[in-house]
Amino acid sequence: MNPRTKDILAGILAGSTPEERARDLQPHHEPLPPGLPGKDEDSRDALQQRRAFLRERGFDVSQLAGEGEEIAPEDLRANIESLVGFARIPIGIMGPLRVNGVNARGDFYVPLATTEGALVASYQRGAKVIGLAGGCAALCVVESVLRAPGFVFHSLAEAGAFIAHVIPQFEAMQARVSESSRHARLMQIDPVISGKEVYLVFHYTTGDAAGQNMVTFATNALVTQLLETSPVKPETWFIEANMSGDKKATQLAFQSARGKKVVADVTIPRALIVKYLHAEPEQIFRYWQLAIVGSLQSGSIGMQGHYANALAALFIACGQDVACVAEASVGLTRMDVTKEGDFYCSISLPNLIVGTVGGGTHLPTARACLEMLGCYGTGGAKKFAEICAAAVLCGEVSIAGALAAGEFAQAHQAFGRKT
Repeated sequence: MNPRTKDILAGILAGSTPEERARDLQPHHEPLPPGLPGKDEDSRDALQQRRAFLRERGFDVSQLAGEGEEIAPEDLRANIESLVGFARIPIGIMGPLRVNGVNARGDFYVPLATTEGALVASYQRGAKVIGLAGGCAALCVVESVLRAPGFVFHSLAEAGAFIAHVIPQFEAMQARVSESSRHARLMQIDPVISGKEVYLVFHYTTGDAAGQNMVTFATNALVTQLLETSPVKPETWFIEANMSGDKKATQLAFQSARGKKVVADVTIPRALIVKYLHAEPEQIFRYWQLAIVGSLQSGSIGMQGHYANALAALFIACGQDVACVAEASVGLTRMDVTKEGDFYCSISLPNLIVGTVGGGTHLPTARACLEMLGCYGTGGAKKFAEICAAAVLCGEVSIAGALAAGEFAQAHQAFGRKT
């Protein structure tokens, strides 16, 4: 069994038997908790009602309400240079979103930071119909953060000799990473040779951190060690040779994983689709078929409706590296009609770079949003990844329903315009 297959199997089975895992992912039909009051009203009174609703449930919204202490500049030393102030982006709440995940289980009120009218309302609609169906299943399958240094040699022979030197060093490199980092672990190396140039694609796990800097530091330590003992020396080398897929959509990452690969799915009874999305399952499925052909003709990597909407809104709210939406929004949406006539939808996110420690997660509003999801700090990253996948699924269900029912333009007319 190759290392990648072992990683996937471990992600699926860790901590439970297959029977327990299957039971975890089943729909749950307990009554949904209440939604936010006045969710579509833009009055100050409705705003205060929503804040009171969240406070009654134990959520601290003082920072989100602008009532918290000002952030000290020295607390932002690793986050920003030449600080002058803060961008104020409104945060709305959608939910309750019922998730029957392996790590995320329960009903969640999900913060979304956006200036796009109709976005929160659309995700709210998706969350409602998914919740009434018993919730969606979500599973974090595998983790892998990549860094890919590149080396230039004098000849193909030297490039081959270098790879021959690297491959037997794998266990020693694993030990070196474990010594240099408390959280990073080296899982796999994929050497790629192109003439006299060599790329080493390092695959790491990074605990509960997104891990971009972590894997850079670890890779620098590994390469330094490799070059000290290598019988051939490169003319030059670079810590990243643009093969890791860092902050860009790539076919490589789509086929394997960069960050956390997460999948989610739901089966929604026909009656709920008709009542809340105003379309038959067959109409939505026909739209999806048309959209696949459109994606192919446009050269899209993967096929999905608007993953970036949910992910950008969640990343901004929860202190993630927003530029990683470029790779995180690559994925695959699957829609079908069951033999009983119900609607099925699944999403796959192979490149979800998220963390619940480090980066911007310590900032007051980000921490408040992560705490609202029960994800802040150590042990929260996989749970947060599954909530992200569930939120993306809400958006795919809602937008496909709106397009199939011919309501897409009307929704933006109602929520996305000042008048």
